[in-house]
Amino acid sequence: MDGKKMVAAEEKHLIPLDKVNGYEVRPGFYGINGATALREGVNFTVSSLEAAGVELLLYHRGEKEPYAVLPFPKHYRIGSVYSMIVFGLDICDFEYAYRVDGPYAPENGLIFDKTKPLLDPYARAVTGQSVWGERPNQDHEYRARVVVNDFDWGDHVDPVRPIQDLIIYELHVRGFTRDASSGVTHPGTFAGIREKIPYLKDLGITAVELMPIFEFDETMGRREVNGRMLLDYWGYNPVSFFAPNTSYTAEKEFNREGDELKALIRELNASGIEVILDVVFNHTAEGNEKGPIFSFKGFDNRVYYMLTPGGWYYNFSGCGNTLNCNHPVVQQLILECLRYWTIEYHVDGFRFDLASILGRNEDGSPMNQPPLLKNLAEDPILRNVKLIAEAWDAGGLYQVGSFPAFTRWAEWNGKYRDDMRSFLKGDYWFAQAAASRLTGSLDLYTGQYKGYDSSINFLTCHDGFSLWDLYSYNGKHNEANGWNNSDGNDDNRSWNCGVEGETEDPDIRALRLQMMKNACVALMCSRGTPMFLAGDEFGDTRFGNNNPYCQDNEISWLDWKRLETNQELYRFFRKMIWFRREHPAIRSDQEPSETGFPAVSIHTDRAWDCSIDRETKALAVCYAGKTDQGEDLVYMALNVYWEEQSFELPKLPKDYEWRCFVDTALDGIGEENGEAAITEYRLHPRSAAVFVGVRRNS
Repeated sequence: MDGKKMVAAEEKHLIPLDKVNGYEVRPGFYGINGATALREGVNFTVSSLEAAGVELLLYHRGEKEPYAVLPFPKHYRIGSVYSMIVFGLDICDFEYAYRVDGPYAPENGLIFDKTKPLLDPYARAVTGQSVWGERPNQDHEYRARVVVNDFDWGDHVDPVRPIQDLIIYELHVRGFTRDASSGVTHPGTFAGIREKIPYLKDLGITAVELMPIFEFDETMGRREVNGRMLLDYWGYNPVSFFAPNTSYTAEKEFNREGDELKALIRELNASGIEVILDVVFNHTAEGNEKGPIFSFKGFDNRVYYMLTPGGWYYNFSGCGNTLNCNHPVVQQLILECLRYWTIEYHVDGFRFDLASILGRNEDGSPMNQPPLLKNLAEDPILRNVKLIAEAWDAGGLYQVGSFPAFTRWAEWNGKYRDDMRSFLKGDYWFAQAAASRLTGSLDLYTGQYKGYDSSINFLTCHDGFSLWDLYSYNGKHNEANGWNNSDGNDDNRSWNCGVEGETEDPDIRALRLQMMKNACVALMCSRGTPMFLAGDEFGDTRFGNNNPYCQDNEISWLDWKRLETNQELYRFFRKMIWFRREHPAIRSDQEPSETGFPAVSIHTDRAWDCSIDRETKALAVCYAGKTDQGEDLVYMALNVYWEEQSFELPKLPKDYEWRCFVDTALDGIGEENGEAAITEYRLHPRSAAVFVGVRRNS
């Protein structure tokens, strides 16, 4: 029975009521976690396995002390669940928290403190951080609000595209429009992204992947380095899993929390763009034994976190603690959370940060058949949402190609990033690995996977160099982070093209542009799902910082002036994105081609020669299939060597010929080459070309 149907059963005058500290109450709905507004009251449900008692605290907005403390009567507990309806409350007038009493034995993982206010683990909205960078108190006392979920979705329909048809664009909500150059009315917010939807449509994006939008405290660990305040800018430190980050809204929403985000998702979906959330279920902002206690620790420390036999925190996340994901209580919370975002926000997919942790047992050991991953894969509510794993964690568990997928999970293909970065920068001895990555990484994705559907191909993401920096820096330059350049990955597989950092040398600038175009060609002509970092399409730079997690400034904010400066790169990205969308043979197997060509084939500089060794400097991929529009024939050639290479293209039937669609070594975007029939082609040093098979005289 849902909340609306329950309202009728909740009529006060039909039910004997109790009184607690002056408030009329009755036992609540034990199966509905969190706080839910009813017609004449609010249902509060919370659980604690080992608590001795729970109190509900009610606060007027902004006040430090509660105006009412309501202990849950003993007979309002079933099992370890406490539930109570409190009548006569105006949800616009109060905030709430809990206090939980219980045993204190840290060596056994028990740290109950009946004096400490705690945030509801199922809070739908968190108070106190509506202004970015400002925290009203230093005590980590979070409170929750009761929300109304009556947003008008109209005739909204989820896009539900096959995953291989997506072009995923990873962006940070604040950084995408925070810089004044974005030109939006509400910079750094959900509303700011809405203003950029026409841009995303023009570029050809079909999915945005939003970096963490769950409520997080960007001021935790704030510090000053060289006169600049550093914050937890990325947001990979969740405070609450059910609540959107209040400082990402342009207007304070109070008890209508999430409407601005819902409006963004509705408009993106209406524009044919899916929304994927980057979710963090591997740890929380409570940290280790030195960290604050504001929610999960205070309710059930040894239920929510992986603890050693001595009561210390396992740290497979690298952030102090590790969520105990395969405990039944935590499994339920994660499943309910994802269902909530799917039902109430119409989210189209989830990317799971450090997802290997979700497959660890309660003692930290990897599981063969993790129940959480299987439950998420087979849940009926989540049936059409994308599930994408970052298939590794900070504890050394690397599962790219071995993540428990249950034929449903896709992966960030870290091996695609590494192998293709190496090959594209000129390490031609990676040709064999590159051939596998370009054609869908079937050496990794078979059996429990679904072939091409499983590989999320990327060369850049939030973590690491931007595309511009990939070909402008040999090494990281993270000095601004304050750790003496010791943080961030040292294995960047980048190349500065001869000069470290920015340069006015026209030859180096031209080479860097060509290298970025090569990367774009490879990404858009690979089997699997392409993803790239926002701003790569117009050469945004982070000035060599490959770990700007704390940089809330021009290092992280997109500089939209570069869109005008680097128009050629933008036009090239747009051209290749639309090219991929127009050629389904690149994305998946179609009806067999009348040419007799296989759906996918690898070539070297000689057609049909796939004898790749460590001296192979030229690599090509051919895609062939038949669609409703006719033959779909695409040939992509890469020359990563510093000398010209001659390519022989596969011979086509007499009614067909190859025409060059793009050559990254030519000025502009290659239209001038579009009419000439081709049987052999010389590729300039460090360049790429794409050819299309067409009927003669077409």
